[in-house]
Amino acid sequence: MQSTFTGVEIGKRSMVAHQTGMTTIGHNLSNASTEGYSRQRVEFSPFEPIYLPGLNREETPGQIGQGTVVERIQRVRDELLDKRIIAQGSGEGYWDTRDKYVLQLERLYNEPADVSIRGRMDAFWDAWQELSLHPADSAPRKAVIERGKTLIDSIKERYKGLTSLQNMAEEDIQGTVKRVNELSRQIAGLNEQIQKIKAQGDNPNDLYDRRDLLVEKLSSIIDITTDYRDPDEFIIHTAGNVLVQGRIGRQFDLVSGIDTEGFSHVVWKESGEEAHFASGSLKALIEMRDVTLRNEIQSLDSMTMNFIDLVNEAHRPGYGTNGKTGLDFFTEHPFVTNVAGNYDRNGDGVYDATYIFRMTGQNKLDSRAQIGLEGTLSLSGQSGLVQVPYYATDTVADVVRRINNSGAEVVARLDREGRLTLKGTPAADPANPDFVIRHVEDSGRFLEGYAGLLQNRGPEGAFRWDQADSALQLQGTAADYAVAPIAHPSGWIEVNPALVKEPASIASGYGENGKPANPGNGEAALAIASIRNSDVMVGKLGTFDDYFADAVARVGLMGEQSDRALETQNLIMKQLKDMRDSISGVNIDEELSQMIKYQHGYAAAARFISTVNEMLDTIINRMGV
Repeated sequence: MQSTFTGVEIGKRSMVAHQTGMTTIGHNLSNASTEGYSRQRVEFSPFEPIYLPGLNREETPGQIGQGTVVERIQRVRDELLDKRIIAQGSGEGYWDTRDKYVLQLERLYNEPADVSIRGRMDAFWDAWQELSLHPADSAPRKAVIERGKTLIDSIKERYKGLTSLQNMAEEDIQGTVKRVNELSRQIAGLNEQIQKIKAQGDNPNDLYDRRDLLVEKLSSIIDITTDYRDPDEFIIHTAGNVLVQGRIGRQFDLVSGIDTEGFSHVVWKESGEEAHFASGSLKALIEMRDVTLRNEIQSLDSMTMNFIDLVNEAHRPGYGTNGKTGLDFFTEHPFVTNVAGNYDRNGDGVYDATYIFRMTGQNKLDSRAQIGLEGTLSLSGQSGLVQVPYYATDTVADVVRRINNSGAEVVARLDREGRLTLKGTPAADPANPDFVIRHVEDSGRFLEGYAGLLQNRGPEGAFRWDQADSALQLQGTAADYAVAPIAHPSGWIEVNPALVKEPASIASGYGENGKPANPGNGEAALAIASIRNSDVMVGKLGTFDDYFADAVARVGLMGEQSDRALETQNLIMKQLKDMRDSISGVNIDEELSQMIKYQHGYAAAARFISTVNEMLDTIINRMGV
């Protein structure tokens, strides 16, 4: 038999349930502007009836209900959509970060024409042209000195700008890694709290929202995927490893390496293994520092090295008005002080490597002449050796062109006397030094007898950088090769102090038969001025103008690519987040309608209790003898 007070209990349960609904609505409304908050809904279910099926149940016309209770407070969330947003977040983070750095790179290259490197280089060539017309005057010589200085200042300024961007990226990497470590710790801590609350049978909705927000922030920094090993163990994967598993949050560390010029590598703290990310802002920073900006610095270094080498090559045999000769116009800082290029690479006190930037053959060649020889050149490349074949019907120009288009990190040209010159280029692998020729070998006679560069053919006559005294494999004297320059010559070159002190030593003409040039001879100055429009840049770029055009186009295309990619990523993320907001976001109108429903439900329950109370009052106080 049911209790007399059953109605009061049913009304009380209804009031409690609707009060919980009202409280939840208030919670939703107060968090309508909270980042990452998901609206919550109260799910009601009927309380267990009085009589369950059994042989001992009372004979009643049916099960008698006992009101309603709150089954759960559930947040409204689409897990598949959340995973899609997390997967897309790394792409948006990557392009957002890259776009900011490319914008700064564009500003660095967009110099006013009169102070740009190109403008000042044009002024430098004009000064030499003027000197060729008035070789006996001192004023053109002073102009050459001053314009050389301003040109060097512009080159150094761009180098400083590029290195400052690299250092900025390094600082951002350090801060970003700390942020990733902090997020992984916080997510692991939330996992622990969530597990404890779920063990008590509750739904920690606000903790879920907090964790999802942190995971979304993490997804913009590194590429991650999420999963559950069981209903209670939340897992995050990245870079082929587990980053967070339940209450355990793994950490990253930063380790400096000589292969990245002292910049830091991101490694797993436990194993020391380097972490390789596929996307995200951290990937963009590492790529910008180690690839994009490094390539720009190497390109500037390559232009600078070839520029000063060619100017010095034309200036060195010339004579000044004071009769002096053999002077370089620009001063290069060698990487090694040993005249043979020998270097102690492993630091054990014994020479074990040869660092040579340029080597020149002894024989004068005609670029149009057929070589009449066959063989294969083996030159150092990005990974291993690059094979460059040559044939009897090839001209010297054909062989030079084939070397420069082979992808080897060795390039070729004929100097002003027609001798074959090989030069080292910036290395693609950070572990290898820039402007160092690492391997030159010829299976035939082109480099040996024809060009007069190597002493022997085959492996026994090959030039190899990984051993000392490799310069002995070259024909001629030390004047026919140059040791490698100090790292990043664009930041260290300067006009020869001897010329600054005595401008009369600036070469303007070439002598004959060992005799100094006549005061009116301007051949040397004209030869330097003609470098402006000559095919002098080794590799695939023909002139210095090609270099500047290529640099501007390259940076401009980078900016266009990053801008369009970021716009695309932003549109995709906006659509996904708008879809999520339509599902999980707090809608004020909808919440107010729910509030009215719960308000009326609460009032109805209160009225029901009042009616039952009147009935009980009649039974208790008005029935009697």
